[in-house]
Amino acid sequence: MRREDLGSLAMFLVVAEERSFTRAAAKLGVSQSALSHAMRRLEAKLGLRLLTRTTRSVAATDAGERLAASLKPALEEIDASLAGLIELQARPAGTLRITTSEHAARTILWPAIDRLTAEHPDIHVELNIESRFTDIVAERFDAGVRLGERLEQDMIALQIGPRLRMATVASPEYLARRGAPESPRDLAGHACINLRMMSGSIYAWEFEKDRRELNVRVEGQLVLNNTDLIAAAAVAGHGLAHLVEDRVAALVSEGKLVRVLEDWCEPFDGYYLYYPSRRQSSAAFTLLLDALRYRG
Repeated sequence: MRREDLGSLAMFLVVAEERSFTRAAAKLGVSQSALSHAMRRLEAKLGLRLLTRTTRSVAATDAGERLAASLKPALEEIDASLAGLIELQARPAGTLRITTSEHAARTILWPAIDRLTAEHPDIHVELNIESRFTDIVAERFDAGVRLGERLEQDMIALQIGPRLRMATVASPEYLARRGAPESPRDLAGHACINLRMMSGSIYAWEFEKDRRELNVRVEGQLVLNNTDLIAAAAVAGHGLAHLVEDRVAALVSEGKLVRVLEDWCEPFDGYYLYYPSRRQSSAAFTLLLDALRYRG
């Protein structure tokens, strides 16, 4: 199929939808004879009868209906892409609504959005921070952020960050007093600082080693819903904490916290921006994708 045949395919779709050469020709701004000639040439090219013509109407054949069904979404996507390119000529504007976790917002989204909004003052961004899974279509978000392992299959996903690791840590004083756990099962004998999720549930500590996965419910005096407070409580000697590695890396380097169970903390897929359609083609959304795309 040559590029010039794309025009004939677009014409065919209009004829199939209008079921009339007269209406289709008027809609396309061409003569009926030119349209009829283009359809005969397309049918000859494909070796298929696409349209059944009578004196009063036109109807698609079975082959024509199959072709129309496949053409419509493809041509709509081309139209949307062209509209997006045209819009890029104008000043990017509009509001982008994104649902995300606190950690992704702080470490990945905010640095990119800080730059994006400074460079494009007509772009507005709303970040909704929550830990529950959100139906972004029903709740009218433009996009969401999730870990790669939790993405829904019908979503388009863009990697926006590196792979992550968890870190189980405690202060040197706590470990001197209570000893270090050698496996996740030893956590039953330790004071642990629990995280309450925004959904209301208590986070079960996740571990993996040699493809063996363990989810451990831990106990302790403290239940907190903020990772900064959990890190501070661990530094103060209240017990073990289980946080994303980059949250405690500086404290470990400074000797305020010590890692344990490191061999049970294997890397896992990091954050992805996900959205429901390739037709998210506004200039503002295109700029957001480019700003967040992981290039590591």
